[in-house]
Amino acid sequence: MKLGTVFPDYNVKTTAGDLSLHEYWGEGWGIFFTHPADYTPVCTTELAMVEKMAEEFAKRNVKMIALSCDSVESHIGWTEDIKKYSGGKFSYPIIDDTSRTLAVELGMLDADEKDAAGLPLTARAVFIVGPDKKLKLSILYPATTGRNFDEILRVIDSLQLTAYKKVATPANWQSGGECMVLPSVTGDAAKELFPGMRVEELPSGKGYMRFTPQPQ
Repeated sequence: MKLGTVFPDYNVKTTAGDLSLHEYWGEGWGIFFTHPADYTPVCTTELAMVEKMAEEFAKRNVKMIALSCDSVESHIGWTEDIKKYSGGKFSYPIIDDTSRTLAVELGMLDADEKDAAGLPLTARAVFIVGPDKKLKLSILYPATTGRNFDEILRVIDSLQLTAYKKVATPANWQSGGECMVLPSVTGDAAKELFPGMRVEELPSGKGYMRFTPQPQ
């Protein structure tokens, strides 16, 4: 999928019943993240970590939904193992994609990693969807590499900030850190919007490195 396109409103079978993705996410932000299979070690640590961080996602008005290429019945059994690593809780749905329909349509198969039947495993995809239901970010990890959900929270903070303020976030930015004024904001408008703006002197003499405290 391309950034800025509307994420498909799939009707899915999940551990929480049949859902429409768009209705499930409502007016907030959504994260759709995929897993190679149930009862696998890396996936178990990932789903447990997301559960441990559930309050942080909720603070940002983000609802999570996971996908694995196994049945709802398998997912339900698996969540009991996940709870051992998540503090005894599991609060978000897992999609049944036994047909691999969504994995194929969204280009989430890892050709280098195969299951016991010789079929490609589902890669570890992350799709972040905005309140307008458009894709804001996608990350694709191989099946063998677990995701860093602290980084995903950081990205959400950046996406939510830059969606409403005329700033960008620099390398390794963390919430509360300095931001950069967008090049499209020029002259007096920049000074008015960002009274604390500072402009770095550069060998080129061009004043494009403009920093500002994070807007509130």
